[in-house]
Amino acid sequence: MSIQLSDGTDDLPVNHDINVTPFIDVMLVLLIIFMVAAPLATVDVKVDLPASTAAPAPKPETPVFLSIQADGALLVGEKPVARSALGSAIERATGGDHEQRIFLRADKSVTYDTIMQAMNGLRDAGYLHVALVGAETTGAQ
Repeated sequence: MSIQLSDGTDDLPVNHDINVTPFIDVMLVLLIIFMVAAPLATVDVKVDLPASTAAPAPKPETPVFLSIQADGALLVGEKPVARSALGSAIERATGGDHEQRIFLRADKSVTYDTIMQAMNGLRDAGYLHVALVGAETTGAQ
């Protein structure tokens, strides 16, 4: 006794279900490609900027420098100043002009705390325009 399961033709029955496994595989591959390629596309954007016709900002005739040496000593111009007398020394150097920019330069080994204390002293004296001065580099490091 045997049972015949097919109708005698060699054709397979039509499957009406969609097999989504290949679709998911393709989507995952595309996702990985876009995740890798997207950051590479935005790393280096070449932009040809137009020339500016604006006049450069005028430099002060006698800039006021506040220098912090490696040992933490403060100098206004080239004169040593105590931390408690910083406000009055800056006041004398600027002639009382609180809108004048103070150029702050510090030794490389000075701590962040020392720089912040000097900036707080300037702010307490009413000087809010502070520029940090750094050494110019040639590009090769």
